[in-house]
Amino acid sequence: MSFPKYFLLWAALLLNVGNAFSQASNTLSGTITDGQTNAPLIGATIYLTDLKRAASTDLNGHYQLDNLPRGRFLAQVRYVGYITKALPVTINGATTFNLALAPSVVEVRAVVVTGVSSSTEARLNPVATTVVGREQLDRTSSTNVIDAIAKTPGVAQISTGAGISKPVIRGLGFNRIITLNDGIKQEGQQWGDEHGIEIDEYSVDRAEIVKGPGSLMYGSDGIAGVLNFLTPDPIAEGKVIGNLSTNYQTNNNLLGYSAYNAGNLNGFNWAARLSQKVAGNYRNEVDGRVYNSGFRETNANGYVGLNKSWGYSHLAFSTFNQTVGLVEGKRDEEGTFLKLVNRNGEAEEEPVTNDDLKGYGLGIPQQRINHFRVASQNNLVFDRSRLTFNLAWQQNLRREYGNPVDTDEEELAMRLNTVNYDVKYFLSQLAGWEPTIGVNGMVQQNRNEGEEVIIPEYRLWDAGVFAYLKREFGPLHLSGGLRYDYRSVTSDALFLTDEDEFTTDPSAASETKFDAFTSTFSNISGSVGATYSLNERLTVKANLARGFRSPNIAELASNGRHEGTFRYEVGNTDLNPETSLQFDAGLTYDTKHITLGLNGFRNNIQNYIFAQKLTSVLGGDSLSGEADDLAPTFKYVQGDAYVYGGEFIIDIHPHPLDWLHLENSFSWVRSIQKDVPQDMKYLPFTPAPRLSSELRVSFPKAGNNIRNWYAKAELENYFAQNKVYTAFDTETPTPGYSLLNLGIGGNLTNAAGKTRLSVYLIGNNILDKTYQSHLSRLKYAPENPATGRTGVYNMGRNISLKVMVPFG
Repeated sequence: MSFPKYFLLWAALLLNVGNAFSQASNTLSGTITDGQTNAPLIGATIYLTDLKRAASTDLNGHYQLDNLPRGRFLAQVRYVGYITKALPVTINGATTFNLALAPSVVEVRAVVVTGVSSSTEARLNPVATTVVGREQLDRTSSTNVIDAIAKTPGVAQISTGAGISKPVIRGLGFNRIITLNDGIKQEGQQWGDEHGIEIDEYSVDRAEIVKGPGSLMYGSDGIAGVLNFLTPDPIAEGKVIGNLSTNYQTNNNLLGYSAYNAGNLNGFNWAARLSQKVAGNYRNEVDGRVYNSGFRETNANGYVGLNKSWGYSHLAFSTFNQTVGLVEGKRDEEGTFLKLVNRNGEAEEEPVTNDDLKGYGLGIPQQRINHFRVASQNNLVFDRSRLTFNLAWQQNLRREYGNPVDTDEEELAMRLNTVNYDVKYFLSQLAGWEPTIGVNGMVQQNRNEGEEVIIPEYRLWDAGVFAYLKREFGPLHLSGGLRYDYRSVTSDALFLTDEDEFTTDPSAASETKFDAFTSTFSNISGSVGATYSLNERLTVKANLARGFRSPNIAELASNGRHEGTFRYEVGNTDLNPETSLQFDAGLTYDTKHITLGLNGFRNNIQNYIFAQKLTSVLGGDSLSGEADDLAPTFKYVQGDAYVYGGEFIIDIHPHPLDWLHLENSFSWVRSIQKDVPQDMKYLPFTPAPRLSSELRVSFPKAGNNIRNWYAKAELENYFAQNKVYTAFDTETPTPGYSLLNLGIGGNLTNAAGKTRLSVYLIGNNILDKTYQSHLSRLKYAPENPATGRTGVYNMGRNISLKVMVPFG
C-alpha cells in the first residue's frame, strides 16, 4: 500500500479511538459584558486555543462549554470593537468565568502559539513576536500571502513580479526562515529564488511572526525566525456558518473568489474552502504593461475532526495550484518587450503586441506549482498532562516551461515528497515549572522529471529532541530550553552520455553531472528568555538564543544554470552548518493615550553560506553552461557575518478621542560579512530602512446599518539602500521613495446589528509613483534601450475592492 493511502487510512481510524481517553465531564460557563456599561455582549467568542474549543454568547451575554478536560488552559475572548483578552483558566468541574471587555482604544493583545510550548500571550513571549489578524488582512491590498504581511515592522519580501514573493525577517530569508501551515513545517523547495510560499492567501485567518531563532521548537532552518499561517479556528458548538469573498484590483485586473463553510455539531466539526485567483500583466508609468507578469491560482483546503472531553483529532488537507509567468524583461530598441515564439520550428524573439498585454494569457517562460498536503493533528488530554502528535505528508511538484517550439516540454521538473512528524508531551507542573518534551523531524525525497536538472535526486531525514521549561514568578516570566538535531542527506550520482543524455550507469558516462555523496549534520540549539512587567503599563523582555541551519541541497550539490539568478551555480559538499547566537531586548509601554514598542537585536552568524563568483586562470569570469548559453560560475562558500537592527512602534490614540489613531513604525537592519573586501561587506537582500505612518479613524457605529467602519491614510517611506553587495555585479544601490496608500471600509448590518456585507476599498501607491524595490529581482532585468533604465519597475497605482458576504 502506498504511503498516502496508508496515511489516510491511519488518520481515519484515529478519529475513532479518542473515547479511550475520555474524562469526567467538566464545564466552563459565564457572562461576557461591556466593561463600561455592564451590558451583555451578544455574539462574543471565547476560545480555548490548546483545545480548539469555542463558544459564543447568547442574547444575555452567556456562554457555556461542555465536556471539557480538567486542567489549566489559556482562554481568548474576542468581540469586534473591544480589546481581546487572553487569560489562564483552571477548569475543574463546573467552572464559572465571567469577563468584562473594554472598548478597543489600543491594539488587541493577540495570542501567539508559535515557538513556545503552549499558547502564550504575545506580550509575555520573550522573543519579539507580531500577530497579523483577520481585520488587518482584510484592510490590506495584496497579491499573495507574503505580500499581505510584508508591511509588518521587521518583515520584507523578495519579489519576482506580483505572483512570487519570499519572506525576509530582519535581513535574512530563503531557508533561514521556517514557514508553518497550521503549525506544520511547509516544505516546498524554498531554496530557489523563484520559489514562493504555496499557501492560499484566502485561507489565512492570522499570521504569527516570530522575529528570532526558531530552531529550538522546529530544528534546522530557523536562524531568522518563524512564520506560522493559521486557518480559522473551529467555530462554536451547534453552529454552521459560511462566507463568500471576492476581490478586484485595477492595476492587473486581478479577480479573486473564495467560498468557505464551517460547522460544529455535537463535537463533529469541519471546514472547507475553495478559492480562485487570476491576474493579468501589471503596469507602471515607465514600463507600461509588463509582459508575462500575470498568474492564476486554484486552491482548496479544509478539515474534518472531533472535539471531545479527551481532546481533539483533526484530519486536514490543502491543495495549492499556481501557474505564473516569469518576466525576463528583454526589449527591442524602441522599448517594446520581446516574447519567445515558434518560427518554423526555431525559437525566436519578436516584439509583443497590444493583444499580448491584454487579458489573462501567460507566455513562455512560465512555471507551474502543485502543492498537496494532508495532515493529522491530535491532542489528547490526560488528568494532569497533555500529548499532541501530528503527522503530515506533502508533495511539491514544480515545473518550468521555456521552449516555445514545444510548450509542453518540462525543461525543469522536481517532485519533492516530505513526511513531517511532531510529538510534544506537556507534563504536569513540577515545583511551579511547566515542562514540555518533544521530538520532531521529517523524511524527504526529491525526484527529477524534466529535460534539465540543476540539483540531484536525494533523500533526507532528520530528527530532533528537545525540552522546554517556563514559569511565572508574579510579574516575572521565565522560559527556555535545549534541543539536539541530527540530519542525513544522501545524494545520487548522475552522468551524461556522449549524446548529452542523462544516465545513472557510470560505464555509459562521458561526463559526471553529480557525484554521489552522503552528508550528516548535527547540532545543539537553545534559548533562555525573560519578560518582566514593571507595572500594568510597562513590560521589558530579553532573550538569548542559539540557532543553526544545515546547508540545503542547492548549496551542497548544485550543478546547473539557475535562470532566475542568471548564473551557473556549483555546490560544495564541504559546507558546515550555519550557527547563530542572537540577543533580543525590547519593551512595551501601554496607556490610554499611547502604545509604544521598542525591539533591538544582534545576530552573530558563523559559517554564513553565500555564492561567490569564480575567476578563470586568465583573470576573467569563469563561464559554464552550453556553448551558446554561457553564464558566470558561482560556487557556495562560507564566512562569518553579523546582523543587527530593530523596530520602533508608536501608536497615539488620545483619550477621549478613542476613534483617532496615529500609528508610526520604523524598521532598520544592517547585515555585515566579516573579513572580506569592501564590495562583499554587506550581505545581499538586505531591506532598506522603512518608516510607515498611518492616520486612521474608526467608529463602532454610523447610523442604524453601518458598524465598525474606518478610514485611513498611510505614507510608506523607504530610505535609500546604499549598503549593498556590489561584488560580481550582484546588487546596485537603490534610491529612496515614498508611497501614499488610502483605505475605507466597514460592515453593513440589518436592524438587529447582524453583518450582511463587509466592504473594503483600498488604494495602494495612489500617486502612481515610479519606483524599484531594493528586494525586487526584476530590478536586475536587462536595460531598456529606449530609456537607458535597467530592470523592470514595481506596480503602479492599484485600487482594490473587497466584498465579503457571511451567511449562517
